[in-house]
Amino acid sequence: MSVPRLSQLGLRSVVLFYLTFLLLLPVAMVFYRAFEDGFGVAWDTVTSEQGIHALKLTLTTVAIAVPLNTIFGVLAALVLVRQNFRGKAILNSLIDIPFAISPVVIGLSLVLLYGPRDTAIGQWFFQHGILIIFSTPGIVIACIFVSLPFVVREVVPVLQEIGDEQEQAAKTLGANWWQTFWRITLPAIRWGVTYGVVISTARVLGEFGAVSVVSGKVLGETETLPLFVRRQFETFNGAGGYASALVLAVLALITLVAMNLINRKREV
Repeated sequence: MSVPRLSQLGLRSVVLFYLTFLLLLPVAMVFYRAFEDGFGVAWDTVTSEQGIHALKLTLTTVAIAVPLNTIFGVLAALVLVRQNFRGKAILNSLIDIPFAISPVVIGLSLVLLYGPRDTAIGQWFFQHGILIIFSTPGIVIACIFVSLPFVVREVVPVLQEIGDEQEQAAKTLGANWWQTFWRITLPAIRWGVTYGVVISTARVLGEFGAVSVVSGKVLGETETLPLFVRRQFETFNGAGGYASALVLAVLALITLVAMNLINRKREV
């Protein structure tokens, strides 16, 4: 066996060992502990009124935050790639702020801005009967904040790669902006958009830090599935906590499968 072959096997072994002990075994333990005390306890927790509400609230947040960030992401990518203007570098940096700031700090900043007694903005919403903090809108805004960059960062390199020759040709033939975007640009960036959507979905599903600050963690009202998982462990319901975590893990695995399918289609 040649030395390069041995090196390749050694690298594979290191990678597999690392993944096994840091990813596979911990996830496998969640599956095991979820049903350690029997299927009934796990099922009762997941299907309880609070558990169902937490799942619905999480999926509702995904259904609102991800489409909004998808629209923003595509528009922002077009602005960054197709336009030249003063302050472009600043805009590009601003989009990456959620990558750099802790989710807990993001949640705190939203509380300071939208709190009913902290700023004129929060007071205005409160006076008009709109509660942002400690309610669903605050959770949605927090998730939009933390997942904002993903679609942008997936679409920008695709736009740079395809160039604008086809778009210019379409305009020369008399197509307006919308026709050019719908028939030329969007089909060309569809895989980048889809991949960004999948990553954003995964991010919103698992968000804990920012949501825990803005939600108030009210049982059965403002508790998303990650918060519900933590509450189960705090109340010493280990089986219920693992079962709820299993639901999150399954959703994450579905997202992972979707990512792999998208990658295969992009490579075809």
